[in-house]
Amino acid sequence: MSVHRDALRNLGEAVLETISLLQMVVGAPGNVILFFHSICPILLGHKTRPTEVILAHMVVSNLLIIFSPGIPHIIVAFVLRKPLSSLGCKFVYYVQRVARGTTLCSTCVLSTYQSFTLIPRRAEWVMLRGRAPRVIGPSCCACWLLSFLMNICVPVTVAGPQGTNNYTDNHGKWFCSSSAPKARFLYLWSVSDAVFIALMVWSSGSMVLLLLRHRQRVQYIHTPTGRHRRPPETRAARTILMLVATFVTFYALDCIFAFRIAAFLDFRLSLLHTANVLASCFPTVSPLLLLLRDPRVHGCCSWVFRHCG
Repeated sequence: MSVHRDALRNLGEAVLETISLLQMVVGAPGNVILFFHSICPILLGHKTRPTEVILAHMVVSNLLIIFSPGIPHIIVAFVLRKPLSSLGCKFVYYVQRVARGTTLCSTCVLSTYQSFTLIPRRAEWVMLRGRAPRVIGPSCCACWLLSFLMNICVPVTVAGPQGTNNYTDNHGKWFCSSSAPKARFLYLWSVSDAVFIALMVWSSGSMVLLLLRHRQRVQYIHTPTGRHRRPPETRAARTILMLVATFVTFYALDCIFAFRIAAFLDFRLSLLHTANVLASCFPTVSPLLLLLRDPRVHGCCSWVFRHCG
């Protein structure tokens, strides 16, 4: 029975390690491509869109999320010579938490701004809609600053690898150890995350209502071809809705595992690996979703196929 349990545990760990490596192999190039796709207008001297500024910040945080938990895993899987020191563990976990908070805040800024672009052009909204692009850059920088300050206590709760009996596998001594943070910090994190999630839900709900109203209006408009061309704001809003739904789904799953670990003080490597894999799912999937939904990428791919095919 013990041999069978050990075999299942080793198989599960191998699967999680494989998924983690695949996330780095797939997610890192996708985020790099999206990053250069977002900053290309800046490099070419063209006018940048506010969404491209937000995506550039989001890509940086995505890359940090993908690689920060992978550093200890790579050391265990390939090096197996010397584990991270206590200072290295503190740095890696702090970077991971800061990047997670920045991704959450950036996604909230992106969805909120996109909802403003769909607001009807009424007099009371014109001023607010005109000022929105000006605050995008400062808002993204504020996301980083807020995340740095909110997670200032993370290094205190993280220590270097400890060869205790809490880890039931042979590789436990190679991984960083952590303790549960104080209740006031958990409350602070929960409140801030709830505010950002609530803003995303509100902005997404607003976009859904505006898109439904727009669809009802265009049904009564007849064109010579019988087809209605979707404005770019409508397509962008649908992309952001898909992005927010993906984020909320993986965020909910990640919260379940985080609560399981914190509530029961269960720091088994299988749970920690699963939590890291779930945390890296959105940074892996989001650039692929954004690139596949971008009509400029479709046009570029069509041009390449026509001239190289």
